[in-house]
Amino acid sequence: MTEETKMFMQLLAEECIINTNEIVEYPPVAISMGETTIQTLKGTKTLPIPIGTYGNFSFVQAPPKTMKTFFISLLASVYLGGSNKFGGTLKGHRDNKCLIHFDTEQGKFHAQRVFRRVVDMNIKNDLGCYHTFGLRTVGFKDRIAFIEYYLQEKIEKGKVGLCIIDGVADLCSDVNSLEQSNFIAQKLMEWSQRFSCHILTVIHSNFGSDKPTGHLGSILEKKTETQIQLETNTINKDWITVKCKRSRGYAFETFSFKVNEVGLPEIVGDLYNPLKGVSF
Repeated sequence: MTEETKMFMQLLAEECIINTNEIVEYPPVAISMGETTIQTLKGTKTLPIPIGTYGNFSFVQAPPKTMKTFFISLLASVYLGGSNKFGGTLKGHRDNKCLIHFDTEQGKFHAQRVFRRVVDMNIKNDLGCYHTFGLRTVGFKDRIAFIEYYLQEKIEKGKVGLCIIDGVADLCSDVNSLEQSNFIAQKLMEWSQRFSCHILTVIHSNFGSDKPTGHLGSILEKKTETQIQLETNTINKDWITVKCKRSRGYAFETFSFKVNEVGLPEIVGDLYNPLKGVSF
């Protein structure tokens, strides 16, 4: 082993070592829905139920045309404003951090409409650091490079809070390439930890299945903090049901949202009771 390799391994050891005697706090929450009470060695403690925590990444999966971008707009608006009349018990824990929002597939008109929706849902709030980009015309390798550049070079250190990438499949040329899929998953893990942010991304479901598309989806399932699934509500076809399919922590309760008469997403109830046919 060369001296250069030894030095590199020593740096890795210093970066990756985990001291079992160190008190490591629960990861700070970026977005939450509801609360849970747990028993600890120090007594009862109430915690927000995270949709995502800082230093991790999550993804939203859904079939085409199930209002994924509307749901992303809802989460983004709550994160920026802390809460609003559209988000029910959803809460953003922003702490003066920035939201960086990348759209990879829509043209300028539709991407701007998504970003503008977030602003309209927080009409009384100062949104501060909200940066938006449409990367449709950029190749997949350059998309990855630009996202990394922007997170590292353009935002003050420690100020990246939530990074939305809609959608993650456009960071590769083939969602069934193991090499590319592993590279993307590694990048999401690296960026989220390196910048102490939460990364929220979007991926389609396979046709006729509840599995996220390709090898990319399978790998992300294993690495993600929270896997969020959207599906058309079985009782009310105008509603979209949001489920916590998998979580490393406490799962949030199933809820539904709709797009209201002015084209903005809003939660219609934290739970849906099919026996009553109403939200409660």
